Amino acid sequence: MDADKRICGRLPESDFVELAVEIFTMLADATRVRLILALNDARELSVNSLAEIVDKTPASVSQHLAKMRLARIVSTRQEGTKVFYRLENEHASQLVRDAIFQAEHSLGGTPRHHHLDLATTGTETASA
Repeated sequence: MDADKRICGRLPESDFVELAVEIFTMLADATRVRLILALNDARELSVNSLAEIVDKTPASVSQHLAKMRLARIVSTRQEGTKVFYRLENEHASQLVRDAIFQAEHSLGGTPRHHHLDLATTGTETASA
């Protein structure tokens, strides 16, 4: 019973848990995951460039980006008539990378990211 109380004492506030669920909901879309990966690689891109990268229409990408902007996952910069999008911080891209790593584990065998660990250290890391 005391251990249960200690564990509960370390849990985040309920409001943060609810917000975390909203973030996972926002990221539960393949197009948005691809947009985050593209922005992580390029740092800043226009809607048309992102649409080309994720193979979607600019209108569709614009709608996804608007939702991501409201969720404060991306921010914008305007240059003339063009709007450029960038990740607000590194946390969404880290969540996406971790989810992809988890997906690799679900396929069985040695995940690709463990192969990278083996190549750089000569041993598989326990943290990956």
